[in-house]
Amino acid sequence: MAEPKKILFVCTGNTCRSPMAEAIFRQVAGQAGDRWLVSSAGIHAITGASATLEALEVLKGLGLDARGHTARRLNQDILEDVDLILTMTASHKRSIQTAFPFVSDKVFTVKEYAGKPGDPDIHDPYGSGLEAYHLTAAELQENLALVWKRLEAETP
Repeated sequence: MAEPKKILFVCTGNTCRSPMAEAIFRQVAGQAGDRWLVSSAGIHAITGASATLEALEVLKGLGLDARGHTARRLNQDILEDVDLILTMTASHKRSIQTAFPFVSDKVFTVKEYAGKPGDPDIHDPYGSGLEAYHLTAAELQENLALVWKRLEAETP
């Protein structure tokens, strides 16, 4: 069996969107998940922070448990070891490409990689209450299903 591909989800603090994306992607990948190593990081993360209570609650409602998540700040070491970087916003994508040009060709927004036209950003629910987290989770589920479909089609 081929070595697993490594996918990194990136947001700002690594406490809301990217840990939600990480957990949801694992669920979407299901049984084929052994071909994909999934992780997350934040451009401005406080290393060691846990996921927000709202993110944990929304994920729990989806049958997912991210209580063991700890935030980590994006750095060169993390980026050197990934095959695909999916960001939550176009701004995150630009920040990575500017600070780490060696990965420029591996960085896409989630929606861009999913093939969704229009607004490239996944809504940031931080500080907006539980309903905003539910909307973000639904947005991630829809787009990550498309990401998965593309990955499956492109991977032997």
